[in-house]
Amino acid sequence: MSGPAWAFGGDDSSTDASAAGALVKQARELIDNKTYKQAIGVLEKAITASDKNADAYNLLGYSQRKLKKFAAAEASYGQALTIDPSHKGALEYLGELYLETNRRNKAQEMLSRLEDVCS
Repeated sequence: MSGPAWAFGGDDSSTDASAAGALVKQARELIDNKTYKQAIGVLEKAITASDKNADAYNLLGYSQRKLKKFAAAEASYGQALTIDPSHKGALEYLGELYLETNRRNKAQEMLSRLEDVCS
């Protein structure tokens, strides 16, 4: 994958969700600029504002993975998938994490799940 695959979700219209959405947007810009540490700080604020935002957890995992914090990234992707089991970005990126950490069988499982979601 050449770049981030942003998947949108979140149908919560509360003020907290709106604040989280703005923070997620800010984090995307930081990620686009490869400033992952800063993105993590912003995403942690987004999650504090609304802990049911699968996109925030997915982007948190992405940023952590880019910094080679694989255990933290795996946990963040897992939280995204707990919130939204068919979150395409989290399925893809968790599969990439499994490849980076030499767990091909797990990566194949994520690919199968992603294919199911996309079909």
